[in-house]
Amino acid sequence: MPEHPGSDPPVVSFLSDYGLVDEFVGVCKAVVLRAAPTAQIIDVTHGIPPYDVRAGALTLARSIQYLPPGIVLAVVDPGVGTDRRAVAVEVETGFLVGPDNGLLAPAVAMLGGASRVVSLTNPEYQLEAPGATFAGRDIFAPAAGYLAAGTPLELLGDQVDPMSLVPGTVPLPRDEGGRAEGEVLWIDRYGNAQLNIDPGDLAALGVEPGGPLEIRCGTDRRTGRWVGSYAEATPYELAVVVDSYGLVSLTLDRRPAAEELGLQPGSAVTLGPVAPGGTGGVPPTTAAGAAKGRAGA
Repeated sequence: MPEHPGSDPPVVSFLSDYGLVDEFVGVCKAVVLRAAPTAQIIDVTHGIPPYDVRAGALTLARSIQYLPPGIVLAVVDPGVGTDRRAVAVEVETGFLVGPDNGLLAPAVAMLGGASRVVSLTNPEYQLEAPGATFAGRDIFAPAAGYLAAGTPLELLGDQVDPMSLVPGTVPLPRDEGGRAEGEVLWIDRYGNAQLNIDPGDLAALGVEPGGPLEIRCGTDRRTGRWVGSYAEATPYELAVVVDSYGLVSLTLDRRPAAEELGLQPGSAVTLGPVAPGGTGGVPPTTAAGAAKGRAGA
């Protein structure tokens, strides 16, 4: 494939945990543009929680199929300054640049795997650094810029085995006694809690769209319903919906389900059919509130 895939001007898609308060994002963009002045930079997000490699990997995996061909610059790097590798990974659509700590691996897999990987070891394609704490500026942004400008990948460092990339840590659900035991992957700004459970897992348990299911969050057991859209849930009704990424999410109508259920990324959630004669442990206050809401009070 050509060394510089994608459109003209080249596109660099940038994701980080830098936030927008400090100058970190602006400086990294400036460094990219020093090497590739015509590059277009897309800010995927800079709101990844600090140091949260898993959240960054999941965000990148959710986004990658929608990003244009070119360069992906991803920096969530709690191991900056250590012996963790800095890498550039060639894939079918271009290159991913970032720390080799599991951040890139899920997206690489979704793009069909890596054809080549180099460890970013050539100082000629880096900035001279006064300290080792800002690899985004000194190593990753220059690499992204040079690749966007058409620099051959092999000039950036030593080639390494693609199979040696650190794998991601995206968990898989388990079948526990006829129930899908999973966990919260992501909580969006509306408080919907995305799970690592897909609709096929529910169907295999005999749960049908539109029907009830039992939802267990820690010691809390509730009966919910599998709805087709957020607005389909009645007031105060806990529901599950297949979200825009094809995974099951817990939701409440215009209220933050994660907050009300005390959930955060990594929280355990179990879904399954409602036991015969069971109510799922819906708290009386919730049931009363739902009745009140349906009465139009």
